[in-house]
This record gives sequence, C-alpha cells and structure tokens, in this order.
Amino acid sequence: MELCYRAKTEKGLSGQEILSGVLASIEGEKPKRALLLPPDFTRYHSNAGLITNMYYHVLTDRGCNVDIMPALGSHVPVTREQADKMFGDIPFEKFIAHSWRNDVVQIGRVPGELISEWTGGLWTEPVTAEINRRVMEDCYDLIISVGQVVPHEVIGMSNHAKNLFVGVGGSDMINKSHMIGAVYGMERMMGRDHTPVRRLFDYCLENFIKDRHIIFALTVTTAPGGHICTHGLFIGDTRKVLEEAIALSQKKNIDFVETGIRKCVVYLNPSEFRSTWLGNKAIYRTRMAIADGGELIVLAPGVERFGEDAEMDRLIRRYGYRGRLKVLESFKESTELRQNMGAAAHLIHGSSDGRFRITYAVKSITQDEMRSVGFDAVSYSEAVKKYDPQRLSYGYNSMEDGEEIYFIPNPALGLWIDRERFKN
Repeated sequence: MELCYRAKTEKGLSGQEILSGVLASIEGEKPKRALLLPPDFTRYHSNAGLITNMYYHVLTDRGCNVDIMPALGSHVPVTREQADKMFGDIPFEKFIAHSWRNDVVQIGRVPGELISEWTGGLWTEPVTAEINRRVMEDCYDLIISVGQVVPHEVIGMSNHAKNLFVGVGGSDMINKSHMIGAVYGMERMMGRDHTPVRRLFDYCLENFIKDRHIIFALTVTTAPGGHICTHGLFIGDTRKVLEEAIALSQKKNIDFVETGIRKCVVYLNPSEFRSTWLGNKAIYRTRMAIADGGELIVLAPGVERFGEDAEMDRLIRRYGYRGRLKVLESFKESTELRQNMGAAAHLIHGSSDGRFRITYAVKSITQDEMRSVGFDAVSYSEAVKKYDPQRLSYGYNSMEDGEEIYFIPNPALGLWIDRERFKN
C-alpha cells in the first residue's frame, strides 16, 4: 500500500485532508489491538501528534484497543504536560515509556562484512538488532509508525525503519548505528538517502520483522513562525513512501546559501531543548553552511544539562566536545566509551573540529559548565540584548552596528548547506 498526499499550496494539508489519508490507510482493517509508535516531544513540529490522535480515535471508535509508545530512543519519557500539548485528548495512561536498555528483545544480527561493504571498510563489527518486545507480541495485529522525514545527522534522512530500530530499539543498535554514522562522516550523509546507516536499518526491516503488520505514516513539515505546515503525508508498508517523503523533504527542509555563513545565530525553544544532547542540532544542521573561521551562537534558555540521562550526562562532562580525533583517541582507550558508543558518536557530532567557534548563550546551566565541555559561553540575557529571537527574521539580518548574521529559529526542521561545499 502506498498513499501519497502533497499540499497544493504553502499553507500545507488541511486537517480534513490529513484525516482522509488516515482513514484511507486503514480502510478494511479490523484490528483488535493496535500499537502506535509516534515520535516524542522533540518532534513536536512533525504534526505526528495530530495524526496519532486521529488514528487513536478512529481505531478506538471501531472497538480496537490502542496503546501508544513514543519512539524515545535514548531520550527521556514524554511527560503528561508534553503529551497533552502534542497528542491532545488521548488518555495519558495509554502511553507506554520505551526503555532502550531493559525492555527489548534480540531479533537478529547484521554481519560485520556487510557493514564493512557499506562503509568502505570504516566499520567491520556486527550489529545486534533489538526492538521493544511489544513490537513482536502477537497481541498487536496492527502497528503504525508515525513520524517526520527531515535531514538527520546520523542517518542522512530521518524516520521509516529508524523509528523502529532506534526509536524503540536497544542499546547495541543505538550505540553502533550512531558510531557508524560518526565514523563515516556527517557531511557525507546529511540530506541523502542510501547512506550506510540507512542500509543497516533497511536490512533489519527486510530480514527481521517482515512478518509484522507495520504501516508507516510519514510527514514532511515546516513551521514558519511556529505554525506547523504539513507539506506531505506518505502512508504505506513499502520503502517507496520513504523515498517520496525524502524527495519532498529535500525540497522543503534543505536551505542552500551561496557562500559560507560568517556568523550564525540559532534559537532553541526551551519547551523542546533542555539538553545539549538535543540542542546540538544547532551544530549538526548548520555545520555545512558555516564558513571556516566563522561563529555559531546558540541561544539556549532552556538547556539545563548535557545528557538526556544521568549516565550520558556524566560521560559528556568527563570527555567533552573535543573534536573527532580526540574522541576517537579516547574511544580506543576508554572501556566506558566503547560501552556507550552513542555517547562517543554524539561527542564527535557536537564539535566543529576547530573549523568554527561555538558559543552557547545560557541561563539554566552555568557558563563554566559549558566551557568545561569545550564550548565558549556567554550569558543568555546579555546575548539577547543584541540577538533577540523575537526581533530577528529567519535568514540574513543586518544588525545596528552593521554586522550581518544568519538567524535560524528552529534547527530541528531543516539542514543548511553552503552550495559549493555540498557539491564538493
């Protein structure tokens, strides 16, 4: 099944058009129990919350028992307040928190020889495929994976099988897939399909859970001024829906600049970004657009910690964002980093490798803490006197002192690239 809905205008698909797609995707379905796998609150602007709400009500009205398990990966569970805001009137007791360390079963193993072939010999170890045990339980006769396709630092373009093997996956897959992406190189993957990490997830989907009844509902969105515009909805059980979504996302979510940006200012909404683990999207998504010797200023009023859990926070504090070569050197020597490859990959992703300066403007964590992990730091209140996100416009802005900056109000919704760098 393949259903493709593209908005006719920049206003995006209407609620009725989205509902029509939801209804068409389950026409003839008579499930007794369904499991919905939407993203967590960090993907609030995906419009997956609305779509999940629609599926929940349509299915429950048909007598189906519906559970919702947000695809957390290694993120913190969705709070009641976040669930109310993102998913509407779905009862909070219907939400199940995924535990990536404890609540998974092993379903297969991807040979190291294959991964070596995909990465050009940069990674040779096998990867164990794990998934939340509920996905494999026969009591669920319908599984719907809802999510957004957008440029992504680990895989190239997010979602589809990633929502299963990372979103509700286990530690070996999460850690190693992130490390494979880091070793292969973000710039070689971001904004592209058929990367080594995508091939890894495709292999797992085709070989380990092909007998499960899974439908993917994929969105392509932007959020000008904070208003969600759903430019496309792609629903089905084939890879083609991913490919159609990628093609649209490459048009809607990649912004090319003609020359490298000298100073980029990125705002992190405090309701979405509470850690550098998430906030470093400001780095991932702009690094291909910032000029050598340039500066990235991250306005981060809500960032209060580094990791999404205590262990990741400790590792970031200990090793810091010191650059790819330094992290790989530590990785070879440190047992705890080898046991937490996702953290090691994150540390590689979160550095500019000295190519441009990164300054966090903070108020919920100290400047000294920020400096201790390798970033520059300034007071948020001082930074916004000049770079007020409420007064800046998306794109290039000329400041009163003549300085030119490039402003991005939400880094999670796109990828910014120097056109010449992308060609090379």
